[in-house]
Amino acid sequence: MHVVVTGPNMAFISGCRRRLFVELSLLTPRNDFSVSAALAAIQKMTRVRVVDNSPQGTTPWHRAPRVIHVYTKNGVGKVGDRVLLAIKGGKKKALIVGHKMPGERMNPRFDSNNVVLIEDNGNPTGTRIKVPLPTHLRKMEGEYSKLLAIASRFV
Repeated sequence: MHVVVTGPNMAFISGCRRRLFVELSLLTPRNDFSVSAALAAIQKMTRVRVVDNSPQGTTPWHRAPRVIHVYTKNGVGKVGDRVLLAIKGGKKKALIVGHKMPGERMNPRFDSNNVVLIEDNGNPTGTRIKVPLPTHLRKMEGEYSKLLAIASRFV
């Protein structure tokens, strides 16, 4: 016997075969979720949260700051990498100080993608950082010594 099934309409399947078809469809795994690999930490068009008290980061704006460029070879930013943000209709450099994706062992995972705004020479724009910074930023002490000086807490 020839069985015709057209989309979700199973009117052409007889009673007993229909029950068998429903039971088999419940046993087969469904892929309602994405099976692609997990995205890495911060890349282009990622929304971020500015966690210092700089004037550009604290006042409310109708759009969240977004990453428009990551200054690494592969275009994926981790903690300690520099990025270029689109914030309040302009461009500003920032430093990643926390991201959602789990990183290496014994490094913290944050609830949001956190950045600190910096000048072109590497000095922070704000005078205070609102969230704890990961301790492994201290290993890069020469580059970010002023940033570490204004940080009050470390994780």
